[in-house]
Amino acid sequence: MVSQQSENAAYFLRERSKSAILRLKMAILTIITGKDSAILRTKTKEVQTITKEIKTLVESMKETTVASNGAGIAAPQVNRTERVCIAMLQKKLTPLINPEILWRSTDVETMEEGCLSLPDLWIQVTRPREIVVKFLSLTGKERELKLSGFDARVVQHEVDHLEGILIVDHATRN
Repeated sequence: MVSQQSENAAYFLRERSKSAILRLKMAILTIITGKDSAILRTKTKEVQTITKEIKTLVESMKETTVASNGAGIAAPQVNRTERVCIAMLQKKLTPLINPEILWRSTDVETMEEGCLSLPDLWIQVTRPREIVVKFLSLTGKERELKLSGFDARVVQHEVDHLEGILIVDHATRN
């Protein structure tokens, strides 16, 4: 007869192994750099189904963002074409699948922005102060958020990436 303690230990080891396997599937991804990179200029494709592969991509993108000290990252920056990005919202990395900006305020502000794909480059970019964004969560739930300030700026920056737009493109508009 197996003791309760032995069963608990076995359960713990199984769960720990599952967690280790999941971590092995995630990775710090290579960030594509250069304003003339074709993938960075490609408009992304909408995600039809949130699969295990998409979930693994999201977790790897989160790890890559943290490792790079970024405020967000978009799929083209890691050589992918899915309409997926990660944005720092309320100091938490949040996945946005198929994000769409539904509304932009007419009130704008200009701030310096950097980009993981354009290292050592900082550009003054004018953006709306507030936005409303619609997206799918990792569970497939449709969400809509009204964002302002830094949160709105990060989402606009990442959605630009999903449209093949880089911060250098804003320099000529300002």
